[in-house]
Amino acid sequence: MEKRILCLGDSNTWGYDPRSWFGSLYPADVRWTGLLEQAGWKVFNCGQNGASIPDKTAFPAIVNRIQSRLPLDVITVMLGSNDLLEGLTAEEAAQRMEAFLTCVNQAAPDARVLLIAPPFMKPGAWVPTRQLIEESMKLPGLYQKLAEDAGTGFAEAEKWEIELTYDGVHFSEAGHAAFARGLEEALSLLPD
Repeated sequence: MEKRILCLGDSNTWGYDPRSWFGSLYPADVRWTGLLEQAGWKVFNCGQNGASIPDKTAFPAIVNRIQSRLPLDVITVMLGSNDLLEGLTAEEAAQRMEAFLTCVNQAAPDARVLLIAPPFMKPGAWVPTRQLIEESMKLPGLYQKLAEDAGTGFAEAEKWEIELTYDGVHFSEAGHAAFARGLEEALSLLPD
């Protein structure tokens, strides 16, 4: 029986192609979610362009989105980059994530949750300051502690050598392939 995974995230989960003028997607066989499907997963891609970590007002809609796809084996959560781009510190983003992780865990108590720290930002069109890069480098440590406290899995995408495009934020085609490989390994390590 194929395993069912729901992926919560921003444009890098949705599959945004930054070379496009009109917000187009990479083809399915390029996006990491599509590559996961090729590996045998049933993927529910709930990534959204521009998504930041939801606040409590959005929790009912998120719970509905999750519960309408039950049963789920795994839920991945990779958010935080847009929060930093909007001016939050890594610590403020982690505070938001703490509440959101609780919401996700309660929505699907039988699913394993994997919190993923996004890869570090690089200098680029969307990343004009060193401060943004430094804040993105703080997220893995903060997220790892959150995951430990919440009893969820944790993965650090920076370790997967994700290639980013000219903007310093979005995955290239090679970046999606590297992310899919890293994620498959991280999923294989999650306890049953």
